[in-house]
Amino acid sequence: MAGGDELKLLGSWLSPFATRVKLALTLKGLRYKNVEEDLSNKSELLRSSNPVHKKVPVLIHNGAPVCESTIILQYIDEAFADIGPSLLPSDPHQRAVARFWAAYIDDKLVIPWVRSFRGKTEEEKSEWMEQTFIAVEALEGALRECAKGKGFFGGDNVGLVDVVLGSLLTWVHATEVMSGTKMFDPSKTPLLATWMERFDELAAAKAVMPDVNRMVEFKTRQAQAISVAAASQRQ
Repeated sequence: MAGGDELKLLGSWLSPFATRVKLALTLKGLRYKNVEEDLSNKSELLRSSNPVHKKVPVLIHNGAPVCESTIILQYIDEAFADIGPSLLPSDPHQRAVARFWAAYIDDKLVIPWVRSFRGKTEEEKSEWMEQTFIAVEALEGALRECAKGKGFFGGDNVGLVDVVLGSLLTWVHATEVMSGTKMFDPSKTPLLATWMERFDELAAAKAVMPDVNRMVEFKTRQAQAISVAAASQRQ
């Protein structure tokens, strides 16, 4: 633990939002205790630590809980500013731009993407995937603007936006395995495709990203359950 600080993460291997926090802690070189939550039977610690949403992730720092993944990332950056690389740039405008794109990923990429998995008809799924790819195209432009020819959204180093988007890469790979859909197609979004390869090779990513095959198995079972439920409603 850094300087005697006690860090405990309440999360789930399924959650890219918890993966974000693991990535940030690992990039910072911070030791922490990982507590795997059963999301179908949430612990009293999780419920009491996040009484409003009762969701993972929650980072407990010396007994004080911090909730919501992007807030946790910024908290880590501020609370441990003198340890490891910074996730946010020092320039106020650049910080604002990074926060904008981090929020954009959650609002415009994650939400329609999740809904595409849960769509009850092929038409509904297709409509949500169309919205997802609009966001991917916007992020290609954001990477061009933010990286300025360098390797990451954060420039030479991994930044906030890299961690937020990078936490989704197990989903990206699982989607390609399951449906053949390339989320970051080199022919359409070459910068993101190259960025993904670069991010996958990071030591921090290799250390904490969930296994793609395990995610494929889970998503396949989830899709089958949704399909069965939808069929029973039509009867």
